[in-house]
Amino acid sequence: MRSVVLEKPGVLSLVESAEPSDPGPFEALVQVRRIGVCGTDYHAHGGTQNFFTYPRVLGHELAVTVLSVGSEVDNVRPGDHCAVLPYVSCGECIACRRDRTNCCDRLEVMGVMIDGGMTDRVVVPASLLFSKAGLDLDTLAMVEPLGIGYHAVNRSQIKQGELALVIGAGPIGLAVEQAIRARGATCVLADTDPARLDLARALQDSTTLDPTEPRETQLLQHGSGDLPTVVFDATGSVASMEGAVDFVSPSGQVVFVGHTTSNLSLHNPTLHRKEVSLHTSRAATGSEWRPMLDLISSGVLSASGWIGARCELNEVADLFPRWIEKRGTVVKAMINVASSENTTKENNEC
Repeated sequence: MRSVVLEKPGVLSLVESAEPSDPGPFEALVQVRRIGVCGTDYHAHGGTQNFFTYPRVLGHELAVTVLSVGSEVDNVRPGDHCAVLPYVSCGECIACRRDRTNCCDRLEVMGVMIDGGMTDRVVVPASLLFSKAGLDLDTLAMVEPLGIGYHAVNRSQIKQGELALVIGAGPIGLAVEQAIRARGATCVLADTDPARLDLARALQDSTTLDPTEPRETQLLQHGSGDLPTVVFDATGSVASMEGAVDFVSPSGQVVFVGHTTSNLSLHNPTLHRKEVSLHTSRAATGSEWRPMLDLISSGVLSASGWIGARCELNEVADLFPRWIEKRGTVVKAMINVASSENTTKENNEC
């Protein structure tokens, strides 16, 4: 069996690995079919990802086919195509007891703290498998990043008619923007990279700010004299996160969706004067995935058009550095594994 292992920062290898064991009573053996490449993978490759340990089999944006299930499994059956919730929680700590499984005290994220799905086959807890009739494999692999945006917007409880600023036009920023629109709120998107903003406008008709003009002036124009009531920062940039409070209205909220390994220094007089509510947002919960899958199925949330590069598992180690170089123009790279379908490789030049 093949696996892609990040041995240490900058060193990615395709290795022969052992077949997984038979699934336990509450587990399922799955064939990995699609793997989305995430900013987490890029940061881990660069040695700047929080919570990451080496060596590690990457891969947490997964679409799989169920091969076999344990004796106590009743939510999926062999042959089902599923998205995988890659967050393994303990079910016992105070966060889990409050249905905040995404911030479990002993949380293990596939492809980060434990080995992930950049491999041929893997055994997973069956409770982490979510099927939805009519969703293709590419879409199922995109459920996880869409879920991060969905959870972040749920954290804010933004309401219809409010104006939000999303800083960072990568895939998570785009997912946040879609979830804001799903709530009936208005969104403007900011980034320092004009190419990313061009792509956002092309993919989902985003309203964007001009990175060469003063941000606050533009926001006041969009808000008819008011700053946004919610600012989402999806950059992971220290400078951006520290400056986010400058662009939120008095009584507003700042939500940190991206994260950094560094300390943050926030200007307390500004925070206090505006009485800003500050939230962090981590991953998503399984209870959020079911309603979100309905929104994906109906087309309200969609990653259609995000995939700008595609390859097979045995090509990942060679192509990965090129994807890093092209992150501004490739929203999502997708890895095909053991697919019986025709593989389109017209974007493989990335």
